[in-house]
Amino acid sequence: MPGGKETRLLHLGEMEKLDKTLFRLEQGFELQFRLGPTLQGKAVTVYTNYPASGEVFDRHKFRTLSWHNPTGKEDDSDKYCKLDLQISGSYQYYFSLGNEKSGGGYIVVDPILHVGADNHVLPLDCVTLQTYLAKCLGPFHEWEDRLKVAKEAGYNMIHFTPLQMLGLSRSCYSLADQLEVNPEFSNHNKKCTWSDIGALVEKLKNEWNMLCITDVVYNHTATNSEWLRMHPECGYNLVNSPHLKPAWVLDRALWHLTGMVADGKCIAKGVPPLIENDQHLNCLRKIIYEDIYPKLKLWEFFQVDVNKAVQQFKTLLTQGKMGTKSDPNQHLQILQDPDYRRLGCTVDMNIALATFVPHSNGPAAIEECCNWFRKRIEELNAEQYRQTSHHQEQAVNCLVGTVVYERIACNGPKLGPISRKHPLVTRYFTYPFKELTVEEEETMIHQPDKACYFMAHNGWVMGDDPLRNFAEPGSNVYLRRELICWGDSVKLRYGNKPEDCPYLWAHMKKYTEITAKYFHGVRLDNCHSTPIHVAEYMLDTARKLRADLYVVAELFTGNEELDNIFVNRLGITSLIREAMTAYNSHEEGRLVYRFGGEPVGSFVQPRLRPLMPAIAHALFMDITHDNECPIQHRSAYDALPSAMIVSMACCATGSTKGYDELVPHQISVVSEERFYSKWSSAAHLTSGEVNFQTGILAGRLAINRLHQELGAKGFNQVYVDQVDEDIVAVTRHCPNTHQSVVAVCRTAFRDPKTCFYSKEVPEMCIPGKIDEVVLEARTIERSASPYKKDLHFINGLPNFTIELREHIQIKDSKIIKQAGTAIKGPNEFVQEIEFERLTPGSIIVFRVSLDPKAQEAVGILRNHLIQFSSHFRSGSLPDDHSAPILKTPFSSIASKLTLAELNQVLYRCEAEEQEDGGGCYNIPNWSPLKYAGLQGLMSVMADIRPKNDLGHPFCDNLRSGDWMIDYVSNRLISRAGACAEVGKWLKAMFVYLKRIPRYLIPCYFDAILVGAYTTLLDVAWHQMSSFVQNGSTFVKHLSLGSIQLCGIGKYPCLPDLSPSLQDVPYRLNEITNQKEQCCVSLAAGLPHFSSGIFRSWGRDTFIALRGLMLVTGRYLEARNIILAFGGTLRHGLIPNLLGGGTHARYNCRDAVWWWLQCIQEYCKIVPNGLDILRCPVSRMYPRDDSPPQPAGTVDQPLYEVIQEAMQRHMEGINFRERNAGPQIDQKMRDEGFNVTAGIDHETGFVFGGNRFNCGTWMDKMGESDKARNTGIPATPRDGSAVEMVGLCKSAVHWLMDLSAKNIFPFRGVTVKRHGKEEIITYDEWDRKIQGHFEKLFFVSENPADPNEKHPDLVHKRGIYKDSYGASSPWCDYQLRPNFPIAMVVAPELFTPERAWKALQIAEEKLLGPLGMKTLDPDDMVYCGVYDNALDNDNYNVARGFNYHQGPEWLWPIGYFLRAKLYFSRLIGPEIYAKTVVMIKNALSRHYVHLERSSWKGLPELTNENGQYCPFSCETQAWSIGVILEILYDL
Repeated sequence: MPGGKETRLLHLGEMEKLDKTLFRLEQGFELQFRLGPTLQGKAVTVYTNYPASGEVFDRHKFRTLSWHNPTGKEDDSDKYCKLDLQISGSYQYYFSLGNEKSGGGYIVVDPILHVGADNHVLPLDCVTLQTYLAKCLGPFHEWEDRLKVAKEAGYNMIHFTPLQMLGLSRSCYSLADQLEVNPEFSNHNKKCTWSDIGALVEKLKNEWNMLCITDVVYNHTATNSEWLRMHPECGYNLVNSPHLKPAWVLDRALWHLTGMVADGKCIAKGVPPLIENDQHLNCLRKIIYEDIYPKLKLWEFFQVDVNKAVQQFKTLLTQGKMGTKSDPNQHLQILQDPDYRRLGCTVDMNIALATFVPHSNGPAAIEECCNWFRKRIEELNAEQYRQTSHHQEQAVNCLVGTVVYERIACNGPKLGPISRKHPLVTRYFTYPFKELTVEEEETMIHQPDKACYFMAHNGWVMGDDPLRNFAEPGSNVYLRRELICWGDSVKLRYGNKPEDCPYLWAHMKKYTEITAKYFHGVRLDNCHSTPIHVAEYMLDTARKLRADLYVVAELFTGNEELDNIFVNRLGITSLIREAMTAYNSHEEGRLVYRFGGEPVGSFVQPRLRPLMPAIAHALFMDITHDNECPIQHRSAYDALPSAMIVSMACCATGSTKGYDELVPHQISVVSEERFYSKWSSAAHLTSGEVNFQTGILAGRLAINRLHQELGAKGFNQVYVDQVDEDIVAVTRHCPNTHQSVVAVCRTAFRDPKTCFYSKEVPEMCIPGKIDEVVLEARTIERSASPYKKDLHFINGLPNFTIELREHIQIKDSKIIKQAGTAIKGPNEFVQEIEFERLTPGSIIVFRVSLDPKAQEAVGILRNHLIQFSSHFRSGSLPDDHSAPILKTPFSSIASKLTLAELNQVLYRCEAEEQEDGGGCYNIPNWSPLKYAGLQGLMSVMADIRPKNDLGHPFCDNLRSGDWMIDYVSNRLISRAGACAEVGKWLKAMFVYLKRIPRYLIPCYFDAILVGAYTTLLDVAWHQMSSFVQNGSTFVKHLSLGSIQLCGIGKYPCLPDLSPSLQDVPYRLNEITNQKEQCCVSLAAGLPHFSSGIFRSWGRDTFIALRGLMLVTGRYLEARNIILAFGGTLRHGLIPNLLGGGTHARYNCRDAVWWWLQCIQEYCKIVPNGLDILRCPVSRMYPRDDSPPQPAGTVDQPLYEVIQEAMQRHMEGINFRERNAGPQIDQKMRDEGFNVTAGIDHETGFVFGGNRFNCGTWMDKMGESDKARNTGIPATPRDGSAVEMVGLCKSAVHWLMDLSAKNIFPFRGVTVKRHGKEEIITYDEWDRKIQGHFEKLFFVSENPADPNEKHPDLVHKRGIYKDSYGASSPWCDYQLRPNFPIAMVVAPELFTPERAWKALQIAEEKLLGPLGMKTLDPDDMVYCGVYDNALDNDNYNVARGFNYHQGPEWLWPIGYFLRAKLYFSRLIGPEIYAKTVVMIKNALSRHYVHLERSSWKGLPELTNENGQYCPFSCETQAWSIGVILEILYDL
């Protein structure tokens, strides 16, 4: 957790389109784009429209970001491109693969708001906003007195509804002229201008510390806008939108119906002017269905004139015209008349002529054909009629629904009798001419000079897709009457770009510029219905003038993903959220929790971390200007507690003018004409004045002050407690000082006068020490004359006020009866509060700090954590009496650890710990940790931390007691040496940890361990090779596998080395007190091969050794392992199961060749590596039949031991295992204990084995009696196994070179021929293998190849055999992943072109996500799922018989990729470049697995297609080793 800038990582995934995901960032953050696993190695280009430094933002201008590769190596898994975010707004990024666009998304950068003359920052979470209806402010010179109410009540932002000239309806949102100030603000001697308003806004910012925002309304304009008359093209009129003609005709008919009903002309038909019941509604339906629709014949707008069409068709037929269809599936369809004239639609005559063909040219045939055509047209017309009928039915339902709401429903406006002022339904279109009959009016729709003035009104459509424009062609909203219409506003028609309607775009751009020039932010009115590309363009314009524009909007999409599209594209800063949507206090509390903050006790997140999807920042309002009045909906008593609850949310908050004054009705944006009250300091108020005695104003000031303090001081953790059905307690907690503020609010959703509220209030326990009561307030009634609506000023209820007291001690509280102190734990104070006057409508807010001892402990802890991160500096305290060990930086304590000791500190699985008498920590109700060391804990915390999953059993365990804490330190202290010092440091830190409240322990436990763990990793890498130190994160994390798997247990695993060998580690044996060797040994895999005799295996050790020890720079430990195994050589073989040497089993033929390969690699990689050849090897078995000898009895230089192995093979090896029988192997058949190996004198190939044993790595022995495979190897691989021939060739070739340089004293090996010894030189042996290999191993493309002994067994050509000379010849021809091993160790054996082809076949058939299939899936015994527990009668799978017959093993993939890399270089640069991409891509899956694995390792194998295999080791030495090797080769 280093200090420095906040950095977020965004991992790109192929085809990942994230336009509905919100990524919020702050200015000053760095955003890094990195390649996700699907893109690793590929040529990816990232583009963004975030401007380069010094450039101006242009949404359509994208630039390429350049990649930074921190390691500078071919392994560029860490490469990234970055953005330094300095400008607020919404930005797009996308990336391409080659020329294909592959994915993308948006980032939203928050603005920074500045306020005051000194321009100090106003954090977004400190915003307290109040909405003012501009028209209620009165003349401009009186504004300050009215706005002063907001200032005095502690608001810091004012939202004005539009200040422009209003339309006829007087609605605040229906604007007659977007560019002119509302003339009502001027008085007779002074005109109010934009610069006057601008000066006031500036004064409010500088002197009152208040910002101002206002609405922008882009979607509509007032019907009486003068500019609209000059530019009717700006609306949806019947000229530019002829598809609206049928809807207009219906609209006019309904207007005429209004006149008839209003004039009483429909009484006879059952519809009086005052509609009151269902009978009236049914009669209304009847009139529309029987009188209006039949006359209108709306269907004709969508139909074809049948006679006209038939006549035209007949004429064409008579002229002998023939039709052709471009597509045989084309059918005759009606083509809509673009001008929407009655019966003006047509059909495609070309299709008609091709569809209806007369059988001759005679008149009768033509007539018959025309009749068929007529019939089809009539059918099509009938379909249009049906469609129109559906629309008409919906139109009636919508119309009746509106009438019910407006005139009958209890919750509706009850508009009374139908009149022209309150028509039957709102008109959908403007009609600026004299009224005529319906028929006469219809003639105008085809006269452009008139039709252009028939414009569609705006409104909203319930449940509609907000991204679809309901006035465009294709939508039938106006015809189906689905629009909830605003009859005072015309919907504006922008088209897709400024050129489509130049005047409108220019006009609205000017409007936007005025707004952005004078205001600090905008509220996007009707955002969800504003065409998104228009809003985008306008906001880009606004941000050019004001970079840190605060943008708020209300979205009624009801869908978070849809919300995110708007937030992303428009860069909305805060979404308005309404507390009035809460139906009870519980829901109100839930909203507080939802809209901001982290849980209390959250983990400290690193500064560099993945970018997580966010929810939009909230502007949480207790009431908006659209909401109904809460006093009517809830009660007057609820205003104060609900305001308090909302204000405790960790986000921006707001209210609407009138709420604080307890105005008992909704202040209508349309009809309210009175003015707001002014602020008065006088004791006695007159009409139109308010002060702190009014409503809840005094409480609002205290609430707003508190909200701003909590936001500014970083109280960003939130806890909401539903105490009972009415009481909500909200805690805001500061993670630096650990101070809390707790607000207890008793809501009054039901009126206390008429509903029962219990006098018994539950006691509350508040953890910590209550420093003060910040405020307590109760809503009370007072004697005052009853409420009477003032004629000139908006007034509230006079008979309610609040009783407020601030900053008092508990004993002085009037709400609390008593407060007791209980001690919950040794360091945990809890104060028990008993209430006596927490009446409905009351609030009390406590300031709580930790108990002083706990506060001190936290401060000291933070002080000691500063060494890991400067984050902890705030809230830290000096530690004068700390334990001496804490005075030393942890990094210097850790630096004393060796890599073997780091194995103890970081890792060790259950079996390893049990050997020492311990075990891994077991978390109750969950599971034991994977490791006893710190990695066990870190793996769990890495999952919990980003999600702040404080409810996890791990966190529960930490909060419940000190068991885990003590386990961590005591386990290390018991180990003595440098490990114990780490344990003591932890224990000293934990002294303070135990003194803090339990709810904070997970957070600080995590911080201590993260600091220690990251330091320990740095110490580990510092001791490794430069390849690791300068490598990628992937390399570094893989290299930890070397620490994970290489360690020293309680009992030595390796046989003792020669006493004369230098630099051998020793320790004192705890029991005997004797000095003993303690060399690091390598576990084959965890958890199954980690301890006891099953830890060390010759084959596994030497396949893994190069990657885990040589590549990582652990040369001395590698030397010791090589020499220790060399000391156990017997019969010319290295043991498979080592068993300390004394219990070794010499039943594998390949371990000795892997051992020799490792010696060769050691000599090449290690500086002065050849010195190992002269190192003494203590022979445990100087002769095959010797009893085990103590170290130092018989020492030989390593080169002699090597020579013995080669010589013994050339002589031939043939022996029976010692103690053969069930005591060493319960499943093996008798013949299996006979071990043979040797060299074929003709080919030079190493061979051996029989069909009852398995001497290579594919060593599964059958063990199912049910399936009758017990004692039968699944894969004997006898004969010459391909990888062993390769390893042998590698060793021979190397010894030949060394011999030529006189470094190796032997020229070759001797054989007895005809009774006398002959020497076969290494050079001769090398040539034999070279000369025979491809001849006998390559499966030729030529079926007549004379070298092919069994052409009938070939089923794949162009591959290399898996073996040569197997007792079951078909096994030779199986495609397996073993030949690439030979390619890596002895590439000279292979013709590059053949090798490449064989590798391509292996890739196609065997390559899995993480490993290689162990058998060709086309093979009849292939089975890719390994289940060792399954015991059935299936010979091929019972008891895991298919271990190597399909499951995907990881280690062969390393050799496969290394072979590909080697041969691609020989094939050519283009193939090489493609191969590097393929390798990086393959390795990215290992990277992902490594990062996600709680073992932090790579498994032994997976089931088919990379599926998890529960029987596999979770982390395997050779799996990690080979991946390190390929990265090293890269």
